[in-house]
Amino acid sequence: QVQLVESGGGLVQPGGSLRLSCAASGFTFRNYDMSWYRQAPGKERELVAIITTPGGITNYVDSVKGRFTISRDNAKNTVYLQMNSLKPEDTALYYCNAHLAFLHYWGQGTQVTVSS
Repeated sequence: QVQLVESGGGLVQPGGSLRLSCAASGFTFRNYDMSWYRQAPGKERELVAIITTPGGITNYVDSVKGRFTISRDNAKNTVYLQMNSLKPEDTALYYCNAHLAFLHYWGQGTQVTVSS
């Protein structure tokens, strides 16, 4: 059974940091590109960051470049999103995604709220 379980979300003040984790099981993690998406209330889901396999090439939406870092640990079947210098506009439900060809797997999401 495929599972993606996100953790690490919460309430943080502007300028603060959070590290999201996504633990994967039920599929061959190292073969999948891994991504983080987010969806704010009233907005469409957007791709935030992606890390490919093999090679670990990363790409980010412009609004988070220089602030967020995606990484993966294939030995632990886990993908991370380090988020620094958080802004109120980063507030959203953050989802983990695994992608291989026509296959997409999604987690349930973890809430990130940036507010003073």
